[in-house]
Amino acid sequence: MSDIWPTELRVSKDRHRLKVGFNDNASFDLSAEMLRVLSPSAEVQGHGKGQGVTVPGKRNVAIISMTPTGNYAVRIGFDDGHDTGIFTWTYLRELGEEGEALFAAYERDLADKGMSRDRAEKPR
Repeated sequence: MSDIWPTELRVSKDRHRLKVGFNDNASFDLSAEMLRVLSPSAEVQGHGKGQGVTVPGKRNVAIISMTPTGNYAVRIGFDDGHDTGIFTWTYLRELGEEGEALFAAYERDLADKGMSRDRAEKPR
């Protein structure tokens, strides 16, 4: 997949969506909420298998910054203060292709834990 890279990274005017276009003409429209709750950061994913947390209350989160990281990734900052996720091109592609299923699993985790996309509380 190293021959696939983004040709476009565009945040929507309302800052709630990120359009990612790739050099093979694939294009994805990713929600800020999905990017935030599935952030590749250790804060969300943990430091090992099975250590990830479910982050509630991010339905209206917005993207406030995007900082290039080398030539392989972008660091995305959100208006809730989270800015430690480094989104590689491969991970952005994965979110584009599998995001619907990954987000559905996130929603199931929220329900199982009695949490909500609308109510902020401590991740668990």
